[in-house]
Amino acid sequence: MARVLVVDDEPQLLRALRINLAARHYEVDTADDGESALRIAAARSPDLVVLDLGLPDVDGVDVIRTLRGWTEVPIIVLSGRAGSADKVHALDAGADDYVTKPFSLDELLARIRAVTRRSGRAEPPTVTVGRHRIDLGDHTIVSDGGDPPHLTRTEWQLLEILAAHPGKLITQSSLLQQVWGPGYESQTHYLRQYMAHLRRKLENDPGRPRHLLTEPGMGYRFSP
Repeated sequence: MARVLVVDDEPQLLRALRINLAARHYEVDTADDGESALRIAAARSPDLVVLDLGLPDVDGVDVIRTLRGWTEVPIIVLSGRAGSADKVHALDAGADDYVTKPFSLDELLARIRAVTRRSGRAEPPTVTVGRHRIDLGDHTIVSDGGDPPHLTRTEWQLLEILAAHPGKLITQSSLLQQVWGPGYESQTHYLRQYMAHLRRKLENDPGRPRHLLTEPGMGYRFSP
């Protein structure tokens, strides 16, 4: 079931979209300002964001730019600004589509289906770390000899992000924003502690890891 984050400062519209999307079997989170939207996006990892540009605290274009700093989630802009310049600014900032108010629900649903199809999210992979075979979709671990380790929610999040991009360096700031949210980019000690926990639980030799690798001063990468 896809999760949608709807961001709008009009209470009636927000309620109507929540009800109609839920009736079509979407999981729906809502926010009525930009700061709340960013916090919820970081905590809930939506599959799609429907975003009004005219928010009371932060301009919607700035919200798009902030999201694009750490996520590729599809974004549909929903706004009363009909001018082409506003559309261009939103699309240049990273929006995937633009719906002008007033709009029909059928049109919005069609745009949501189209953007979701284009995003083409792959199924979470199954990876092997040390003697552990890990299904990142089901959050299950099968260990070769002995009981499988228990991973916390944060440890699963870190592992999922790294394993989804095998061999690619993921920067410290990107990991911190994706797992803990905006504003945590400097808290690198969080990463050191949690990556050390992951290595102790998963690597055969935590002192000389083969899969969960550190690039000093830069970030981390997963080596299959």
